[in-house]
Amino acid sequence: MSRSPGPARRWLVPVLVALLLGGAAVAMVTAAVRQTPTIDEPVYVGTAAVYLEEHSLRYNPEHPPLGKLVIAAGVAVADPHLDAGSGGDQGALGRRLLYESGNDPWRLMLWARLPVIALTLLFGLVVFAFARELAGTAGALAALALYCLSPDVIAHGSLATLDVPAAGFVLTSAWLLWRARRRPRLGLPLAGAALGAALATKMSTLPALPVLLVTAALSVWCATTGGRRRRLVRAVAGAGVVALFAVVVMWAAYLAVDPRLRWAAQQHVPVVHGLRGLFVELLPFPEPYRDGVRVQFGLENRPWEGFLFGRRYTGSLWYYLPAALLVKTPLGTLVLWAAGAVAVVAVRRLRPAAPYVLAAPAVLLAAAVHGLRDLGTRYAVFLPMFLAVAAGCALAVRRRWVPAATAVLVALVAVSALRAFPHYLPYSNEAFGGPAKTRLRLHDSNVDWGQDLGRLAERLRERYRGERIWLVYKGSGVPSYYGIDAADPRRVPPDEVRGVLVVSDSAAAKATGRLAELIDGSRPVDDVGHSITIYRR
Repeated sequence: MSRSPGPARRWLVPVLVALLLGGAAVAMVTAAVRQTPTIDEPVYVGTAAVYLEEHSLRYNPEHPPLGKLVIAAGVAVADPHLDAGSGGDQGALGRRLLYESGNDPWRLMLWARLPVIALTLLFGLVVFAFARELAGTAGALAALALYCLSPDVIAHGSLATLDVPAAGFVLTSAWLLWRARRRPRLGLPLAGAALGAALATKMSTLPALPVLLVTAALSVWCATTGGRRRRLVRAVAGAGVVALFAVVVMWAAYLAVDPRLRWAAQQHVPVVHGLRGLFVELLPFPEPYRDGVRVQFGLENRPWEGFLFGRRYTGSLWYYLPAALLVKTPLGTLVLWAAGAVAVVAVRRLRPAAPYVLAAPAVLLAAAVHGLRDLGTRYAVFLPMFLAVAAGCALAVRRRWVPAATAVLVALVAVSALRAFPHYLPYSNEAFGGPAKTRLRLHDSNVDWGQDLGRLAERLRERYRGERIWLVYKGSGVPSYYGIDAADPRRVPPDEVRGVLVVSDSAAAKATGRLAELIDGSRPVDDVGHSITIYRR
């Protein structure tokens, strides 16, 4: 006769889940409170404010509205004053909202970030549920731990940006499609809605669309009995249901902003020819979305500058993202990712889940690698989500040493993540020297995205009060608002630059000409948040 678990055991799993999610929440809220606006955030927050006040789609068409509607939930609580009629581009809109309209940027940014934090925590529950169905409770806890301890998830889940919401919706769709193998009538519409939410958040999720439609057809095929023809017809119909709900959610996101769907592009929309142009024309989405895709194609044609392992280059490197992920992922996580991916493919009872766990991230990673913007691992933030689920499946391998090894690796990940607190954007693992050395190998949102302007102001007041400050800041913040009185050293002869030279690490990584000369002739004496270096000349 089997015994039911005692009260302590019944509550143990919920308590552990709450502790893991609570720890992630503390880390993200701490980051959200201390960090000044990153480069992209003012655009999204300003656009969200325009959505609320004017119900207009004219700003930031290169990204669909749903993610900014999520941000708008927090902006609505902050209730900022918006002077949107003063002209300028979307960058000027964000600066005007934060610094020129009488609003408190600290308060406004915190409220804008909180809905993304809440959504990030909910995606943690999806990771847990997905892994539990595949590998049991122990595997689910391991998966959730890796998710909650992921520096990339914490870093970007604490910002009012679109990367984590878009990736989380893709994960949710894949999980619901897995569940649709048993209950397709419920799972398919929900999976389609989640897929539509991903597409309505960020256009980089488009490559997942055909993968998840094929996965939907596979789920219906497996759930249907009878002859092959009947199963094929139902499989195609199931994929159609998912596509239909995705399209409905996409249109709903645009109509939620402007029910009349007024659209006149304020920025240049490039003409797209050939197969790309045909692809855009065939998309069953609103015209603002199609124009946004055209803008994205135009952005891909720009001569973006990259930085990897000390090398400055123009264009892209196919191995940039794999190399950046190797630097910015905890070592224990890398091992568990690999072990989990192998387990999903090799263990017979897990093999049916392989398309649901591995196919979408593989295609999205291939698309990201093919892209021309080598700007950060945020373009692959779906990997810590999907591969956390896969890592939990490593516990399905029937070896006595597997649970102990998994526990040790998760503990190492925890130590690495705690050592980085609260500076998660510049995280790199111990093999590459930790967060203090990331600037030597990577740039932009991997290290310095403008997030430490407030910390810089505090440091200058504490240690460099009264000294002449020279500043090269790469970010969207306004230094003077935070009390930083500094001049640009690039606008005067080098021999006039004396005193304290402050340079954002992203600017230093790509420094040429006069700035490179100034840095070479200076001595580093301090760093702020592992993203800004202070030199003395």
